[in-house]
Amino acid sequence: MPRLHTPNQNHLIAALPTAEFERLNDALELVPMMLGEVLYEPGTLLPHAYFPTTAVISLYSATVTGAAAETTGVGREGMVGMALFMGGDTTPSSAVVLTSGHGYRLPRSALMRAFEGPGQMRRLLLRYTQALITQITQAAVCYRHHSIEQQLSRWLLSTADRSPAGELVMTQELVASMLGMRRESVTQAAGGLQEGGYIRYRRGHITVIDPIGLQTCACECYGVVKHELHRLLTETRLRQDDTAFERPSAGLV
Repeated sequence: MPRLHTPNQNHLIAALPTAEFERLNDALELVPMMLGEVLYEPGTLLPHAYFPTTAVISLYSATVTGAAAETTGVGREGMVGMALFMGGDTTPSSAVVLTSGHGYRLPRSALMRAFEGPGQMRRLLLRYTQALITQITQAAVCYRHHSIEQQLSRWLLSTADRSPAGELVMTQELVASMLGMRRESVTQAAGGLQEGGYIRYRRGHITVIDPIGLQTCACECYGVVKHELHRLLTETRLRQDDTAFERPSAGLV
């Protein structure tokens, strides 16, 4: 029998103490997240926070000419919508679904009650925010100083870590857009990684088949970010809850 969806598949939610999770559970809504779906756009008020479970979300910024690049990604390790509890309400960046799947959305009011009330939510979200800032600043260094192959390797490893399936359904054109590169440059770098036996690419599917080997092609940015994420978010023991919380959502069959 396939495993049912449960909020505990998101690591932040799974780190909440049982009593705190139970207070939050009724407000969590399971939603499908389709490839290319825009969760929020620049300057718009965010009505919900999103906690991905099997989907991967890309946070990216664009210039007035339309050129864009990803600042960071968010998967089951985190949440989308930190402007809600940071007091900004809006953000100049966008959030779009990079890998389709599911997640849970939480209304703004419920998030703020949990953040401002007693318990672990405030501490967890602030520590995650610090981890996210580390990812964004490290990406800025990576874009400026590292080779295309190193950047691509780092990005593939990080995105695969966030994807439970381990396979990325995307074209090289989409990858180039996320990295702010020319498609030809990504094609050449991906071809070298495939020849080396690190990845397999076919018909819009990219699979990391040798993550250890791929790390030798990546820059130190991948390790720096992964270490910081682990340091900040694994102090709290995850609740080991095998009970799935099945709930309906629009678009699910």
